[in-house]
Amino acid sequence: MSETTLAPPRFNAPAGEIIGWRDGNVLRATGIPYARTERFQPPIPLARSEAPIGATQWAPASPQRTMQAFTRLLGVSPNAMAQQEDCARLSICLPDHPATTPRPVMVWIHGGSYIFGAGDLAIHDPKSLVSEQDVVTVNVTYRLGIFGFVGGTFQAETNTREETRGRPANLGLLDMIAALRWIRKNIAAFGGDPDNVTLFGESAGGDAIAHLMCADETRGLFQRVIIQSAPLGITPGRRTMHTAMAKAAESVNAHSSLKACLDAQQRVEKIGQRYLPGGLMPFGVQFGQAPLPRLTQRQTALEQRAPHCDVLIGHNVDEAELFMPEAEPLQGLFRLPVIGTGCRRTLSRAITAGLYSRPTRRFARRHANAGGRVWRYRLDWGSDQAARGACHSIDLALLFAGWDVWRHAGIVEGMTEQEMETDGRRLRALWAQFAREGRLEDEGEIEGVLAWEKITPT
Repeated sequence: MSETTLAPPRFNAPAGEIIGWRDGNVLRATGIPYARTERFQPPIPLARSEAPIGATQWAPASPQRTMQAFTRLLGVSPNAMAQQEDCARLSICLPDHPATTPRPVMVWIHGGSYIFGAGDLAIHDPKSLVSEQDVVTVNVTYRLGIFGFVGGTFQAETNTREETRGRPANLGLLDMIAALRWIRKNIAAFGGDPDNVTLFGESAGGDAIAHLMCADETRGLFQRVIIQSAPLGITPGRRTMHTAMAKAAESVNAHSSLKACLDAQQRVEKIGQRYLPGGLMPFGVQFGQAPLPRLTQRQTALEQRAPHCDVLIGHNVDEAELFMPEAEPLQGLFRLPVIGTGCRRTLSRAITAGLYSRPTRRFARRHANAGGRVWRYRLDWGSDQAARGACHSIDLALLFAGWDVWRHAGIVEGMTEQEMETDGRRLRALWAQFAREGRLEDEGEIEGVLAWEKITPT
């Protein structure tokens, strides 16, 4: 019987009967609502649907502006997808054959500086990971930018008095928690093991995961994490900046047009950039705002979680090379004879160390010292061949999608289809092994791809 004549897969979950679709050797259920959202408000849990839930369309992206540089570098654009504010959706992919035991669950949290991207962006397609490694994946889409990561209370002066004003902060993070609660309750209907859940995410997605670890509300929702290229050197603190951004965001409200909100986001972003070296990633999580503890309590919260959460964390050796050609004010310096190339290399290494490698080492060491199991990796795939080396985001090309999707992406220029296929399969196997077992060998290497080591307490 051909695939087109087979009945669509149906999953009887606590959320309701979910009707998915077949895609070669995998089954999919895409664009499933996991919560209801209203502008500038926390997500609202959904009651069981009495009508069947059609899950045959990709999840829409959170509304966002075009970022031409990253569209060119990644070879895709969220503008090719539907976009809507009510984007609290997730997509599930599983093998199209029965399992003898529940499968490990891998939950993908996408990156994009908290303002760009989507869970179902083509470059995040987990089909190869699922079919090769016999796992269940869940791609989560959450609110971004002004809709998801601006807020918090502040003191505002009126004509007669000073009053406390503001909106909830961390709404995108609360969306992720709502998705994890949905997964905990429903994933068994898709053959997944709710007691074997691994979060994995890159860049802002990895940063979000690191902060979900210290939120009380996530206890029991996942057992291990893979944190890829998280800019942990950026996000702590920044209360003054967040207050200024929240005040500026009050220019729009629940009744403003979508265009007005995105225009306001640009103004809010520029205000935030004034407080940051290089204007890097002003949108992000806020401590002391639900669901996160105060910044002074973060480390204690992480230490309490450490024995209950296995960690694989790392970075790419040339992270900052993604951004060097986009730094227009510095191009004149980089083109200077004799010293230009050296200046660029020195700055790139310093940024990679300051934002990624040193914070990663500190995070891993503290986790180990608190009684957690942790492995640290360094990825160098493409370092000597790709146009921008082993730059930020190049690991995505090994984990997801495949050559047909990635071939036009600027970050893989210089790499071949065979290299991507062979090395990608090896990296996917390693990630799945960690998700399945919560451990790796004490040290090891995938030649030409990455090396890892277990971090021991000091």
